[in-house]
Amino acid sequence: MNTELRPIIQIGNPTLRQKAAWVDDVHDPAIQELIDDLITTVAKANGVGIASPQVAQSYRLFIVASRPNARYPHAPQMEPTAMINPKIVSHSSEVVKDWEGCLSVPGIRGLVPRYQAIEVEYTDRYGNLQKQELTNFVARIFQHEFDHLDGVIFIDRVQSTLEMITEQEYQKLVSGNTK
Repeated sequence: MNTELRPIIQIGNPTLRQKAAWVDDVHDPAIQELIDDLITTVAKANGVGIASPQVAQSYRLFIVASRPNARYPHAPQMEPTAMINPKIVSHSSEVVKDWEGCLSVPGIRGLVPRYQAIEVEYTDRYGNLQKQELTNFVARIFQHEFDHLDGVIFIDRVQSTLEMITEQEYQKLVSGNTK
């Protein structure tokens, strides 16, 4: 399998603000190649998720790939999962604020309110409809990536600029080093 590291576009690029197109054929070789490339790209970038609009491919497709890494040291481990034409079927009433960053918004973190639990549906890369309940950090990743499909970036959801910090300050926060 020959995968490619794709360049990640950054805030200001108009593709990030578009509503992404429905994927009609998950078996299309170009879609399968995009999935493989996204999995490679998110791993190399120390991300826990990536949406296809972030590599300038405006499709309703993203990867959830939670695992502990330098950017998210406490993330749970899971296999990278392609989620195609996803939707949120229902959600908890409980909303939790936590820190988020984005590969398309380098150097900035923000406290973002998200549903604590969500029930989702998506088509997997093999064309099967999947239904899952996601909670906590993985639910947060899904909601963050899902927003990308509608042209929404996490900073749009931060309630106050006082709830934004640099990546450097965030790393001090998670390591307990506040100096």
